[in-house]
Amino acid sequence: MRDLPFDTADPRLAAAAWTRIAEPGDAAAGLVRAAMGPGEALGWLTRAARSGPADAHRPPPQVQQQAPWLDARKWGACVGRWLPRLERLDIRRELGVLHELGGRLVIPEDDEWPGALDDLGTRAPAALWVRGGARLNSVEHTVAVVGMRASTSYGEQVAAQLAIDLAEHGVAVVSGGAYGIDAAAHRGALSADGTTWAVLAGGVDRLYPVGNTALLETVEATGAVLSEAPPGSVPSRYRFLERNRLIAALGAVCVVVEAAWRSGALSTARHAAELLRPVGVVPGAVTSMASVGCHRLLRETDAVCVTGAEDVLELLAPAGEHLTSDHAVQPGLLDDLDPFAARLLDAMPARGAAGPESIARAGGLSLVEVRSGLGRLELAGRVERHGSGWRRADAAGR
Repeated sequence: MRDLPFDTADPRLAAAAWTRIAEPGDAAAGLVRAAMGPGEALGWLTRAARSGPADAHRPPPQVQQQAPWLDARKWGACVGRWLPRLERLDIRRELGVLHELGGRLVIPEDDEWPGALDDLGTRAPAALWVRGGARLNSVEHTVAVVGMRASTSYGEQVAAQLAIDLAEHGVAVVSGGAYGIDAAAHRGALSADGTTWAVLAGGVDRLYPVGNTALLETVEATGAVLSEAPPGSVPSRYRFLERNRLIAALGAVCVVVEAAWRSGALSTARHAAELLRPVGVVPGAVTSMASVGCHRLLRETDAVCVTGAEDVLELLAPAGEHLTSDHAVQPGLLDDLDPFAARLLDAMPARGAAGPESIARAGGLSLVEVRSGLGRLELAGRVERHGSGWRRADAAGR
């Protein structure tokens, strides 16, 4: 095993190298990085590769202290996955590709690093490969909006409107850049001049799916396209599933719009629940196969039914400080009235005025009751005199 052609002690180079060496979500790699730091861990791995199986199958002391349950057999299997990728590794090539695209590498030591990813523990990424001008620490609130690729027009409409409304409240929308619900969510946020992030399963040099290239380029222009996999990485099925944990971690709330029985969106919801993120679910028609997974979440988990952005904002800020009265329920005619006053007001005509005798006949009330009741309603601002009669206060402008 030759020495690596770059400085393994450089924290940026070492973190980038680990994204190539270990697959996304590799907890053992996260454990050794946490115990030793990415640079020292990479140095240990290269030395172990030169020394042979005996050293490679023995966890370093720092790792043994943190994970005494990790025996030689398990550790040897982990190292066995990493060693083949050390051959001909020069992460500077991938960084060169990233810089040519105008991108940047974000590592946990950077101010831009999204601290929410630290909730993933040893399964947190070693670094993020990012394209786009929006800094990942520039937004206060984020919501993950996910769903199935084979979505219906109903699902796409709901996802787009949800993203529009969230963007108008300053919330960044996080999704996976895929067809269907993901694309609708990104487009909705963009149409409202909001911030949206697309988390890819492959390298950021390969905007995937190809059919969404133009959309992802627009996301990059105003938001961010990011991945934990280095340039050149293929978006495999396994990486898609692991990518979902990043979407779940980056969103303070996870909303599932449409999901079939075995939809990948369900795995994102599961990751969110494990991270103690609130999960919201948009219901669909009981006959729609596109909503079977959503109804399953509502039936089997603690997910909350979501019908609009107000519900999501409530999950995002339970105290309600970000809620507005734009969609408040209009007060009813008889709200806040005792039974007698409600009966009296209800007996009055919807339009125009009426005298006390007419109101008494309509309501089945005595004339004395009507006259005293009208006085109290006038003081409450619910009725007013009009000529020789009385009318409801809300009828004055009609």
